[in-house]
Amino acid sequence: MLFTWLRKPRAWLTLGLVVLIGLLAWLPVRGQEVNARVMEEIRSNPRGALAARAMIITLADDRVYPVNYLREDELVFMGIDGRWWRAFQGSGEPVEMLIQGQRLSGHAQVVLDDPEYVVDVFARLRPKVPSWLPLWLNGKLVVITLQPD
Repeated sequence: MLFTWLRKPRAWLTLGLVVLIGLLAWLPVRGQEVNARVMEEIRSNPRGALAARAMIITLADDRVYPVNYLREDELVFMGIDGRWWRAFQGSGEPVEMLIQGQRLSGHAQVVLDDPEYVVDVFARLRPKVPSWLPLWLNGKLVVITLQPD
């Protein structure tokens, strides 16, 4: 009976939808678990390998994310693959960061109009991303200007 049902195109569509819905329900929970473990590692081992390349950022609305970063002088760069980069549009917003055990404040703004700058920074921030990958698939660059202590 199962094999007869699977011969119908509609059955494959139904099965695909069930799998997709299951994945959509599972992925956010799995992502939260992974983020919690990453943030605990960054906090507990600020001199470790993970903390050397990932920071914890807190947005103005108290959302908290672990994210890879690149620090150069008074600038911190991060690439965002999700939609939360939209918080940094326009004039941007203030953020708090935990970088290698140090609490820092800054002002974050997404770069949407300078593709050469984005490519230049991503070459250092994300050196393992394939060069053939289109820029629109490589996330958004957010530049954080650190506030003086």
